[in-house]
Amino acid sequence: MSLPHSPAHLADQLTERLRAAGCVFAEDEARLLLSAADRPDRLAEMLELRCAGHPLEQVVGFAEFAGLRIALAPGVFVPRRRSEFLVERALALGAPGTVVLDLCCGSGAIGAALADRLGAIELHAADVDPAAVACARHNLAPYGGAVHLGDLDAPLPADLRGRVGLLVANAPYVPTDEIPLLPPEARDHEPPVALDGGADGLAVQRRVAAAAPHWLAPGGHLLIETSERQAPATATLMTHQGLAVRIEQDEERDATVVIGRHPG
Repeated sequence: MSLPHSPAHLADQLTERLRAAGCVFAEDEARLLLSAADRPDRLAEMLELRCAGHPLEQVVGFAEFAGLRIALAPGVFVPRRRSEFLVERALALGAPGTVVLDLCCGSGAIGAALADRLGAIELHAADVDPAAVACARHNLAPYGGAVHLGDLDAPLPADLRGRVGLLVANAPYVPTDEIPLLPPEARDHEPPVALDGGADGLAVQRRVAAAAPHWLAPGGHLLIETSERQAPATATLMTHQGLAVRIEQDEERDATVVIGRHPG
């Protein structure tokens, strides 16, 4: 596509192209593309990617989350606004000095938001996807966060056992059979490992709940994002691990978090 040199027409042309591609918030997206592109050829490339269905956040290289700008790379899970509820619930239970562990951390958005608000914490995060870990290391570097590459808690340092005050997890919870029903942006451009929760959507949550007691400090909390429909089953998984469990919801953001407290 040839882009016009006149700034007066550029935003309108971008908006027209984006609207024709089915972008609901075409005007807002056009402004964001303009602000993110540093040269005309890059703007044209970004426009073509967005019109082809790539997530806007991956195209521009960042997502806005909990007041922060989180760096993203192509193919990395895009943090959802509903996950800000998980951050808020964790903030209510944390304090400076808390040891925080973010499993299935993706880009590190949740850990970054907690560190930004809580102040001086010991922050650890882990993910199985190398591209996500690279993003998380960039996003958590300002907070001194340690990001570990591997399957759930397998790569964590042994000296973390029994010290974690907040264990947060936005583990994949979409049942395998429902993956084809996801919006194309997620289905086609985000890694299946970040979406697929197994036959019942609880496969990864089940493993997180089983691992949590080994890492939580006495009185520490496990917080898992899930769906309203799955929340009772998620709560049962955590109860079976000896945690005292409650379910909290935010209807406006369609957000559900199950919280378990380690005894002690």
